[in-house]
Amino acid sequence: MTTEYIIYHIFCYVDDQMKGESEVVKHPQTKLYPSELVTIGVLMALKGVSFRAFYRWLKRDYAALFGGLPDRTRLLRALEAHQTWCDLFLARPTFFTVGDSYPIELLFPIREGRSQHQIGKKGKDKGRWTIGVRLWWLLSDAGQVVEWYWLPLNRPDKDFNFVVE
Repeated sequence: MTTEYIIYHIFCYVDDQMKGESEVVKHPQTKLYPSELVTIGVLMALKGVSFRAFYRWLKRDYAALFGGLPDRTRLLRALEAHQTWCDLFLARPTFFTVGDSYPIELLFPIREGRSQHQIGKKGKDKGRWTIGVRLWWLLSDAGQVVEWYWLPLNRPDKDFNFVVE
């Protein structure tokens, strides 16, 4: 199975999901359709490299699949502006929907405060101090993500109750 074939399948799935949404419309001045933009976002998440390296790969090998690929910075701004379109792909809650939190360590405690853009706060996890975030998942009975949210690690699980409501 070639990469081009996989991109076609991802695009068809994304396009089918976005077809029924009335608030997702193409702006007259944009070159990419919303389905193409979401497909590029999914490919970026699957590729797992920096955006600059991803854009080089996309422009070099697959620019013909996306008619009128914009320049790198414009594409990044478009992906950031329309990231809420990904909520269309979340599963629907079922009777056996389960929620749980998962701590993610981002820094060693000795490195706290070295960056002005630090994400996460100091908190205890499994009896030791860590700096990170607490990711909270709401999963359906099939294991599909219904909703997710994150807070700093020093916040308790009861702070996620608003997501369940």
